Amino acid sequence: MKITKLVILFNFKKILIGLFISLISYLFSNFIDNEIITKALIIFSGLILLNIILSILASYLLYDKSDLYKLENLPDYLNLNQIKNGIFIHASFDPISRYLQKKYPKMKLVVCDIYENRHLEEKMVSISKKEFPPNPREIKIDPTELPFKDNSQEIIFAVTSLHEILQHSKRVEFFKEAKRVLKTNGIIIISEQMRNGINFTFFNIGAFHFLTKKKWKNAIKESGLEIYHTKRINMFAEMIIIKT
Repeated sequence: MKITKLVILFNFKKILIGLFISLISYLFSNFIDNEIITKALIIFSGLILLNIILSILASYLLYDKSDLYKLENLPDYLNLNQIKNGIFIHASFDPISRYLQKKYPKMKLVVCDIYENRHLEEKMVSISKKEFPPNPREIKIDPTELPFKDNSQEIIFAVTSLHEILQHSKRVEFFKEAKRVLKTNGIIIISEQMRNGINFTFFNIGAFHFLTKKKWKNAIKESGLEIYHTKRINMFAEMIIIKT
């Protein structure tokens, strides 16, 4: 429940406003003589309440009950115990790098935070960092200029972070850089929510925060890379695996 609690804290004002509008709509419906308008206000009130409940439930299923921040149910061909050098990329929220370092002690993992991402100015960053303190090995990076030598890394993890690269051209540049720094048969693991119908249903306009599957495919293809395997984490998120 840790991350779901953070989600509620992050959206506390929005939740209160939604509850207030829902209550006002319901109370106002009692003073309307027009049956159609009365029913419309009651339905509107119920839909707001339902949306709040569904978004909290979806957050719990995605962030706390799924494999999104655990990376335990990886395909069998990914033997992380044999990997010596890796990069972990996040966007000012890192609940997983310490876990990976503990689970794979032989891996020299460089933790990278994308600078100038949309979360930096938000109050939620300071709240989340109290729950998940920044990794002491963390460095700030420009995703279009990775500070690593050619053919020096074996794997790149990017968990709910690359959607913060807002421009398509810069996403293409990131994948080109990833290709440069990875060794032959290197791996990129991307875990992301998708901008699709199910995320619109549960998160409404919040789904615009993410990318469509088509946009991911286009950026990867234009960089000269190909998707090797995709794996659904749950109904909200997907894992994209790329091999160089």
